[in-house]
Amino acid sequence: MMETQFVDYHCHLDLYPNHKSLLAESQKNGIATLTVTTTPKAWQKNVEMALNYDQIRVALGLHPQLVSQRANELVLFEELLQSSRFVGEVGLDASKKFYHSFTQQQQVFHNILQMCAQYNNKIISVHSAYSSKKVLDALETYFFPNKGKVVLHWFSGSKYDIQRAVEMGCYFSINQEMLKNKNIQKNFSCIPLDKILSETDGPFIEYKGDVIKPINVRALLVSLASLMNIDPQEIKKQILKNLANLEYENKS
Repeated sequence: MMETQFVDYHCHLDLYPNHKSLLAESQKNGIATLTVTTTPKAWQKNVEMALNYDQIRVALGLHPQLVSQRANELVLFEELLQSSRFVGEVGLDASKKFYHSFTQQQQVFHNILQMCAQYNNKIISVHSAYSSKKVLDALETYFFPNKGKVVLHWFSGSKYDIQRAVEMGCYFSINQEMLKNKNIQKNFSCIPLDKILSETDGPFIEYKGDVIKPINVRALLVSLASLMNIDPQEIKKQILKNLANLEYENKS
């Protein structure tokens, strides 16, 4: 078993054409990678793909951007949920392109949270584009307190939203693109260091002219440390500690 050195807590490994080589690279470099799925039908294939890699966690997902086409897979989601501790990518997306399905997205997200709450130990990676308050409302209603743990993926809510999420015990996964957003940067000071995780959101982000890969979280730590005015090794150690707290505290 490879000792964990880095964390990529939101990545779509199955969407890379060279995903097999990336699995091996993540394993070799000790990158604890949460590979999220966009539909329940993709979950089993991902499980098989990651079978021999202890650094890879596979999450069962139903992406909000696909709800209008894939809501019928909610039944399959419920069938598979007992076999997956990790859930993602799920959540809400109120952007202009997907707002037409927002009511349906809320119904699906609420159903997913109710299902997850029955197990008490699920770890959920949550999408919240233009819908931070609605996501937190749903989490507060159906999932908290003490029914599992939540990682807010690419969270862009206000300082008030962040403070509310912190009080609820949420973690925040941060990627390279977030560091380029001045509004998001201004709010970083509200996120406690013990609630931060690193992510790539690959392959949807570019890094130095190429598609970002899990290995690029090493550079993210340097950028994040510079922004927060702390040593990169300090934030690396803290993120590893955060991962341990997230995955092993109160595990049942």
